[in-house]
Amino acid sequence: MTAKIIDGKAIAAEIREEIKAGVDKLVSSGGPRPGLATVLVGEDPASHTYVRMKRKACKELGIESFGHELPIDASQEEVESLVKNLNADPNVHGILVQLPLPTGLDEEAILRAISIEKDVDGFHPINIGRLAMKGRDPLFVPCTPAGCIILLKKAGAELSGARAVVVGRSNIVGMPAALLLVKENATVTICHSRTKDLPAVCREADVLIAAIGRAEMIRGDWIKPGAYVIDVGTNRVDDPSVERGYRLTGDVAFEEAVEVAGAITPVPGGVGPMTITGLLQNTLRSAQRAASS
Repeated sequence: MTAKIIDGKAIAAEIREEIKAGVDKLVSSGGPRPGLATVLVGEDPASHTYVRMKRKACKELGIESFGHELPIDASQEEVESLVKNLNADPNVHGILVQLPLPTGLDEEAILRAISIEKDVDGFHPINIGRLAMKGRDPLFVPCTPAGCIILLKKAGAELSGARAVVVGRSNIVGMPAALLLVKENATVTICHSRTKDLPAVCREADVLIAAIGRAEMIRGDWIKPGAYVIDVGTNRVDDPSVERGYRLTGDVAFEEAVEVAGAITPVPGGVGPMTITGLLQNTLRSAQRAASS
């Protein structure tokens, strides 16, 4: 068996066309142009790269981008004050505080300072709490886990009644992904560093989401034949055979898994493109909500 490749880049491109059309329709009808504010604290190179990518994507879709950069020694009060000012700005419909924050800042307090109406990353404790509660819906869902669910559905996975395994329990991916799968009526197991016989647990999965942050940890013989595999990991592995000296790989041993799984996301080109797309989709939804209020 050779797995179907779930092309996140192509699926994200389709959704971005829908977002662009939505922005054009909102503005032409007299509504506000959606605006996304990014808050970047410190000099982390990866964070700067991510923010540049987000601002570039905004420009392509007609979304206003407001960039705010603070030094690495910015105080808790300075960061929270900036967030509160953005909450009050009617031109801003989404606020993204780029994580991780420098050591010494209270991440949860800063995320809590974001208005839930502008929490387009979906990380506010109230939005996460609503996601965890039966019969409650958050205003926004974290973008990477939401992208995982979209990819599964686009690939044809039947989630209702499926046995799902999520490897990783981070607040950003693992836990919200598990909660979203529960809302889809899957039976969910969350695995972590203390899970006993992890390979055996993974082999039970009709749907496997890998978000552990360890290169190629999940081997091909851990995967149930025909399973849907979503690989969230992006890891640098030294590779002197390529010019830049490294290659990107996921948490799943792709070359092994592709021979067993029914469908699988590649790295790169799988989940990654869905994350920024989800952020822009949430920003449009926020602007549409503001226009109708």
